[in-house]
Amino acid sequence: METTFLSTAKPFLSSSTPSSLSSLTNRPLLFSCPQQKCNPRRPLTSCKALSDESLPVPAASPIIITKRSLSICFLTSFVFSLASRGCSSSNAAILEADDDEELLEKVKRDRKKRLERQGVISSANKEKGYLQDLVYKLSKVGQAIDNNDLSTASSVLGGSTDTDWFKKANIAFTKLSSSPEEKIEVDTFNSSLSSLISSVTSNDIESSKIAFVSSATAFEKWTTLTGLFGQLKGL
Repeated sequence: METTFLSTAKPFLSSSTPSSLSSLTNRPLLFSCPQQKCNPRRPLTSCKALSDESLPVPAASPIIITKRSLSICFLTSFVFSLASRGCSSSNAAILEADDDEELLEKVKRDRKKRLERQGVISSANKEKGYLQDLVYKLSKVGQAIDNNDLSTASSVLGGSTDTDWFKKANIAFTKLSSSPEEKIEVDTFNSSLSSLISSVTSNDIESSKIAFVSSATAFEKWTTLTGLFGQLKGL
């Protein structure tokens, strides 16, 4: 039985094999492609390009602003503004306090000097007498010059500054002058009086008038600075 099956199998294989092979070789391939256009790497490249183009470009993440963040920003800026205002106000208050202290100290110093000056003037009766005599002489000289009477003016003034009344007047000036402004007016008076004596001696009426006005003005300024203006008669 086995012999019969094998014997029948040989003709079957021999007769069926050629037709089967020819049918397989003549059958078109399902995945075949033209030889010139077929490229085994092209699908990969196409897939890669497709995958690159198909991927979405990530958009920039939007800035999310919430009410809470706005509140925090506003509160922070408000606190900083209050802090800066507080610092500036504190600095201004310190400066104002310093200015007030300096002003107060200046007022105290000025008041102390004024009281000291009043004490000196109150006790300087002899010096005030010298100055009162000077006022009388200047008044007589002024009247004589106004009347073009230079001989009378010369007799009152004397021929030079080396006179008793002039020396006594400068003693009073020295004792009662304390500030630089007062000393400047004393120098101006002495210089103008020297020019007045010289002009009167030379019978120069115009120069005598100019020198007299300069002398009287310097003396009046000095009495105002020292506080003697209301204490001397004839001014």
